[in-house]
Amino acid sequence: MLDVPFWLWAVFAVTVVVSLAVDLLAHREAHVIRFKEAAAWSAVWIGLALVFGAVVFLVLGTSPGVEYTTAWLLEKSLSVDNLFVFALIFAYFRVPRAYQHRVLFFGVMGALVFRGLFLAAGVAVVSRFTAVLFVFAAILFYSTYKILKGEEESFDPGRSIAVRLLRKVVPVQDDYAGMKFFVKEAGKRVATPLLAVVAAIEAADLVFAVDSVPAVLAVSDDAFIVYTSNAFAILGLRALYFLLAGLLDRFHYLSKGLALILAFIGVKLILQASHKLFSSSIPEIPSPVSLAVIVTVLAVSVVLSVRRPGPAEPAPLADRGEDGAGYGSTRSTGSTRSTGSTGSTGEEPTDRGTRSPDRQRDDD
Repeated sequence: MLDVPFWLWAVFAVTVVVSLAVDLLAHREAHVIRFKEAAAWSAVWIGLALVFGAVVFLVLGTSPGVEYTTAWLLEKSLSVDNLFVFALIFAYFRVPRAYQHRVLFFGVMGALVFRGLFLAAGVAVVSRFTAVLFVFAAILFYSTYKILKGEEESFDPGRSIAVRLLRKVVPVQDDYAGMKFFVKEAGKRVATPLLAVVAAIEAADLVFAVDSVPAVLAVSDDAFIVYTSNAFAILGLRALYFLLAGLLDRFHYLSKGLALILAFIGVKLILQASHKLFSSSIPEIPSPVSLAVIVTVLAVSVVLSVRRPGPAEPAPLADRGEDGAGYGSTRSTGSTRSTGSTGSTGEEPTDRGTRSPDRQRDDD
């Protein structure tokens, strides 16, 4: 384990808290996140992650710095797959675009907490039972197989365990009430559909953690490296969603690239475990090589997607109107991590609220 000074942990914690506070204040009013705003915030989050990475290089050394950068880029690339499910959830619940940023903000906060718990447990298990790395490798290989095989897993946001539990704990009304999660109806406190959306987002992140956590533990088993890299990748997830909304289907080779990355990380885990358990003569894949492989695969996936458009590529965002109206077609990512829709409804908030799918189905 790295000898991380307390002040560096404190700097990280303060940076995350201040960043979340500034982000919340900047988006306290309901409004649609435009491309330019999303691009600006994406640049802020990426810049913040890189600056912190430079501090890690200077304070902890080259090897931890490379591990942090590799882990951050790995989690950033895997998080792109999450965006498809976010789009599916928003489309299913017909979330007005002006409210989506608030949902994702609380989704990010929940992800920071749950990832912290999972990573802490993962680090503790790996430090005591090295053989568990073979299990993690098997999980990644299975994910790779499902992606390359094109086998889809259906994801019904309305039937997720989190949403069903929420409906048992508290009544959920049919209409949205601005950005409120709770309102009073006939003198009773009831939840709005917006809370159900947050529950669905959190449930989805728990699924994503199944292969994200083993993947990052292949890069480093140090708690500081794995959690800070995950945190900075998650912090930029919301801005990344609005930046790429409507363009996700264009990167149709990305899921294949992610499959190759997961397979590569699986091999890295096997070599790492074999080196520790069987023989020190078994080579391990160094972090600089891992970083180079991830960067190369992502770059090739994006370039191929641009040069070889898919057969059912949607119209560019500019062709759909300023608000991105026309989203909502469903298309699989080809990944077991997600099966999603490529956009949102384009609806704007009104004083009368927005009807949820349940009320819509009743009316039908």
